[in-house]
Amino acid sequence: MIRNDSTRIDPKRRATIDYKKKQFATPSYQQQKYPHRLNLYHVPPTTEIRLEDFEQWAIDRLRILAEIEACSFRNKTPAETTEHVKPLLDKWLRLDANSSSPQGCADTRLQDQRRKDHYSHFILRLAFSSTEDLRRRFTRVEGSLFRLRFQTENVRERQDFVSSLSLDWEAVSDREKRTLAQDLLNATPNLKKSDVEDGGWFKVDFETVPELVETRRIFVKGGKAYVPSKEQMSIVLAGFHARLEQGLELTARALPRLDEDDRLSPILNHLSNNFAIPDSTLADSDTALSGATIHASSIDPLSAHFPLCMRNLHMTLRKNNHLKHFGRLQYTLFLKGLGLTMEDCLIFWRQSFKLITDETFNKEYRYNIRHNYGDVGGDAVRRGRGYSPFSCQKILTEHPPGSGESHGCPYRHFSVDNLTSLLQVTGVSDRDVLRGVKEDVEKKRFHIACNRVFEWAHKTEIRQVKDDGTWKAADLDTIVHPNTYFKRSYLLKRGLAGDSRQSQADNMET
Repeated sequence: MIRNDSTRIDPKRRATIDYKKKQFATPSYQQQKYPHRLNLYHVPPTTEIRLEDFEQWAIDRLRILAEIEACSFRNKTPAETTEHVKPLLDKWLRLDANSSSPQGCADTRLQDQRRKDHYSHFILRLAFSSTEDLRRRFTRVEGSLFRLRFQTENVRERQDFVSSLSLDWEAVSDREKRTLAQDLLNATPNLKKSDVEDGGWFKVDFETVPELVETRRIFVKGGKAYVPSKEQMSIVLAGFHARLEQGLELTARALPRLDEDDRLSPILNHLSNNFAIPDSTLADSDTALSGATIHASSIDPLSAHFPLCMRNLHMTLRKNNHLKHFGRLQYTLFLKGLGLTMEDCLIFWRQSFKLITDETFNKEYRYNIRHNYGDVGGDAVRRGRGYSPFSCQKILTEHPPGSGESHGCPYRHFSVDNLTSLLQVTGVSDRDVLRGVKEDVEKKRFHIACNRVFEWAHKTEIRQVKDDGTWKAADLDTIVHPNTYFKRSYLLKRGLAGDSRQSQADNMET
């Protein structure tokens, strides 16, 4: 006979607890308050938001992270990165201080800003926790964003935030300070004797502040690092990194459960694919150039402002008097984005295809051009006025070129030797630039290589608009669309920087 265990609960009488009640007890889906502008993102959000906000908030944050990573790739100093990113933060992920409102942190506007920041962080945490590489990159750029915000925070509000944290540090007593005064003074650079006696000191495990240990800016004894209050940011940043890395590991374990939700999985996959280059499309209001009328006959002189991908297509078209299907599609949509009308586009392609008859052109090519403009085709195509110009992300990830094809991105799809030859043909002769492009391509930073060439070709004009103050840092953010490359180049070379916000095509809609 089977012996019955008196301590065992009968399965039929076993208590079952709803997992939602167990996870979010007292109260369920609690509305969180945000007393500080800074956030360690330790507690995940629990309230419901719209699916549209879920995607848009994540995209806005992704723009900022991509710019921060681009600044690091281009070896910008922390001061230059702050100057470049701050206007973009005000535009896409604004966070105002408590002192900006008479109501303080209770202001609805401040709470809405901080809720967007909170949710967007955790949404991207879902998108970038699937692989070790994505987790490492996400931790690095989020840490850079937190550092930037911490350094620019109001001193009083920053101290209030630090005081609210439960970080693993121990305050050094006055007695211990007096005992170690000489050691602290000798080991800590730019420190006065009065700072040792009157300043605040914290004691933490030395491995939590590797940056300070590596640069020999603190005193270490018995496995403990003695950190002055002025180096407080290193402790807070170390705590931020540790919590984020742990959170990403936990998120990665929970990811398989998200596969059952067919609404979120496509969005998260799209976000993770766009981490290298944010996907973007031109706004309809940005297709026209101030002071320029584009016709079929003006494409040749304007090609000097084209990015390398479109320059290659144009040169191939002029050389062979023909492009294959995906090359025609990519180039036609680019010309459409410049403001070339459908009638002029038909004239341009007919004049370019010199080796065929009118009958062959009308039979094999005319319909596709009209279809791209939305003049013919299904109702959905017509309502959308055809197709949008391809972004860098789309060119990089879709339809790689095969034998005899010229579309795609030369920085990705060309060999290093062929890419170097093409750059030299287009006028890029600086050895440092070519070497930098080679390094970017080897590290698969294709859009950074393109931006590097743009900055070299327009270095005089960029310096001028910066000195004049006619363009702001947000008007010179990283280029992620071929049409943005052209319009920015055209405006810089033509000197039409009077009203960059209206004339420039940098306002992108994703």
